Amino acid sequence: MEYSKDLSIIVPLYNEEESLPELLAWIRSVMNAQGYSYEVIFVDDGSTDGSWDKILSLAEGDERIKGISFRRNYGKSAALYHGFAKAEGRVVVTMDADLQDSPEEIPEMYRMVVEDGYDVVSGWKQHRQDNKVTKNLPSKLYNATARKITGIKLHDMNCGLKAYRNDVVKNIEVYGEMHRYIPYLAKNAGFSKITEKPVHHQKRKYGKSKFGIERFINGFLDLLSLWFLGTFGKKPMHFFGFSGLLMFLVGFIMTVWIIVAKLLHQTRGIHYRAVTDQPLFYLALVAIILGVILFLAGFIGEMVSRNSQERNKYNVKDQIR
Repeated sequence: MEYSKDLSIIVPLYNEEESLPELLAWIRSVMNAQGYSYEVIFVDDGSTDGSWDKILSLAEGDERIKGISFRRNYGKSAALYHGFAKAEGRVVVTMDADLQDSPEEIPEMYRMVVEDGYDVVSGWKQHRQDNKVTKNLPSKLYNATARKITGIKLHDMNCGLKAYRNDVVKNIEVYGEMHRYIPYLAKNAGFSKITEKPVHHQKRKYGKSKFGIERFINGFLDLLSLWFLGTFGKKPMHFFGFSGLLMFLVGFIMTVWIIVAKLLHQTRGIHYRAVTDQPLFYLALVAIILGVILFLAGFIGEMVSRNSQERNKYNVKDQIR
């Protein structure tokens, strides 16, 4: 497939007016030195400062500079979604606007995609310039959990500096706060050649971070959602049906046990408490009810899945005629 440009560089931003001129000058310097044809797509996520006016002034007279402005703040995933839709380059690079990501890493990441054949190259901030207590330690725990659940051996899943083959970003949908897990979305879409590259990380020069500690909690919940959808999204009955049958069997076995025990005691003339006086009876009842509910949830999930417009949406790698 022919592409009109070598690179599309997508920069999502929120209130980064001060850093934009310096960042663009840095990108231009690197691109011109390498002789790439490129475009820079700034996505202003509802900034309340002068970021959009700054983008408009930077784009004057330069067709390589493009911009998208949201009416309000929607989040990084929304910004990347629109940036991906607009990207025309053979390789699509994402980076933050706060000058902590270095454009000088782009040429090697581009080479790894084009020459080495990787689908995704994720940056790895080996030596982070953030607060060790509020950023580094939670980040290590978060990434260890992500590696375990996704099976992707990346040290820094959430690094903003990443490079993708164009067809990767055209075949995934980033929504909610799923931008943290784009490599996992790519894997679920069939793009398995994923690697990482150690990148230089710098201290923030202007402003302050837009993310708090709550992102790690939200990130973990999003990870569980992605895992579930990726595993059971098209076959919900496999999860809910199995869980429901298991719960129902547990409750049924406990019920049989209670009845058999009562009958044995009665035949021997031994006093036995009434069934309804035993805690085990209520546990069995709860297990049976939960089993039925889960099983019905599986049926409803199957009905929703079968009527979904994306029930037969699969990524085709290649075809003849």
